Amino acid sequence: MNYMEELGAKAKIASHVTAAAGTALKDAALTAISKALTANCDRIIAANQKDMENAAANGMSASLQDRLRLDEGRISAIAAAVLKVRALPDPIGEEIAGWLRPNGLRIRQVRVPMGVIGIIFESRPNVTVDAAVLCLKAGNAVILRGGKEAIHSNTCLVQIMREALESAGLPADAVQLVEKTDRETAADMMRLNGYLDVLIPRGGAGLIQAVVRQATVPVIETGAGNCHVFVDATANLSMAVDITDNAKTQRPSVCNAIETLLVHRDIAETFLPAIKAKFDEHSVKIHGDETVQRILGDCVIPVTEEDYYKEYGDYEIAVRVVDCVQEAVSHILQYSTHHSESIVTESMENAEYFLNHLDSAAVYVNASTRFTDGEEFGFGAEIGISTQKLHARGPMGLAALTAMQYRVTGTGQIR
Repeated sequence: MNYMEELGAKAKIASHVTAAAGTALKDAALTAISKALTANCDRIIAANQKDMENAAANGMSASLQDRLRLDEGRISAIAAAVLKVRALPDPIGEEIAGWLRPNGLRIRQVRVPMGVIGIIFESRPNVTVDAAVLCLKAGNAVILRGGKEAIHSNTCLVQIMREALESAGLPADAVQLVEKTDRETAADMMRLNGYLDVLIPRGGAGLIQAVVRQATVPVIETGAGNCHVFVDATANLSMAVDITDNAKTQRPSVCNAIETLLVHRDIAETFLPAIKAKFDEHSVKIHGDETVQRILGDCVIPVTEEDYYKEYGDYEIAVRVVDCVQEAVSHILQYSTHHSESIVTESMENAEYFLNHLDSAAVYVNASTRFTDGEEFGFGAEIGISTQKLHARGPMGLAALTAMQYRVTGTGQIR
């Protein structure tokens, strides 16, 4: 039995306990976790500082360092998010549907825990806690594998959560961290059949595709975010500037930030200088087509085909001028990762066309793509944002971490 199989065996045993735990016990455990995170703030910051020092020494970009950094405010927010998950209705035991057959069999479709969930993610330590508490609330055990850049932070956070679980009466092994960060261990996790019921990668496109290609366990594909805003000819330009600026610059490193801006030709001369003025406040690099270059001048980097596929994750954006909503939709269908797209328009007809012809997980009319988020959708913390079409789609809250079971009651029927 290798290292990952040992973790899997422990998680499987723990999952039988968490599956049978009632709402009160699970909520008590979440309360204990929240309190423990707050009480151990200094301990967490000290561990995170080691990761931050390593990140700086290894030349990590400023935006990625921002994702890695923990301070008192962020730890407080993480602890508060745990309590928000605790306050959510317990999905386990929920009757999705029920019916009575002519032979007298009563059939109920009920939510049950998935069992053991594996999460592979990158540099955001808050994911360590979000993933753990969501899995626990849904009655699951979880095995977490963060990136090596956050190993000190994640080790500390998981140890604190394990201590809190035991104090509340649940097994510590309901939350485990893969402390080995080598590729072989990651590959072993992707092949942990018989132990993992599902594996969820959360991070950049490279990580997600590596998991999708290599895993032999079931995978929920999440997160790669090449998102778009299309500013239509009928758009309220002040609204369009605010939405575009928010979608790009409010937090550019996250997956629901936009990477490409599409602008209708009829308003390009007016809108592009206005949005550039906002982008200049953050020194956003603009990759633009010939029309964008003509309107905005030499500051524009000539756009390439490759640029339209990029998830920059930084203060950088591709900009293209299009002739109609149909052309905007065609562009998005070609280059999007099917995460989140938005149209800014006063035309009901164009809004309906945009909604009906795109297959992304979230499609917006006159709102920022930054709202594609579990908490913003009212799910509490999220496990990730699914961009696939089976089982779960969009922000994944508690219901996405459950399976379905048929419970059939008879009075002696035989077939």
